[in-house]
Amino acid sequence: MNTSTNKTHIVSDPTVPLVRITREFDAPPEKVFRAHVDPELFAQWNGPDGIDMNIDHHDCRTGGSYRYSVSRDGFEAGFHGSFHEVRPAALIVQTFTFDGMPDGVALERLVFEGIGNGRTRLTSTSLVDSFEDRDAFVASGMESGVVQGYDKLDALIAAMSDDREGTKS
Repeated sequence: MNTSTNKTHIVSDPTVPLVRITREFDAPPEKVFRAHVDPELFAQWNGPDGIDMNIDHHDCRTGGSYRYSVSRDGFEAGFHGSFHEVRPAALIVQTFTFDGMPDGVALERLVFEGIGNGRTRLTSTSLVDSFEDRDAFVASGMESGVVQGYDKLDALIAAMSDDREGTKS
């Protein structure tokens, strides 16, 4: 159950096939960033409740790549992409592809912004080829997966010890 007062805002842009997700976290950018780039931490929070995640590789650096799969109740799906630009505690630019739609590549930009008092605003934008692809992405259950994932991220960040706050690039 989510005890956070932070709300996830998901907006479909009316002029371009883009989804913008904004969420604040009660932690500094270094911690929120680390939970995105450390594969062991990433596997603990990414996605909806009740999924099992298997990370094949997660080399979060400029020029790196990733691949992971998720499963639940006999269903399995894979995802992969490339990291185009990674700046510690500030920015991740990556591609995102669902294995079931190999031509549907999203360009994603995650901005980690310190907003004072040890807090972070994370703004994620996902740009796809068409409004139809964007609407299918949103209709796929993306919203519940994002909200549940960020709720798990809140709990994970709260549990992360300060002596492990270094960043990985």
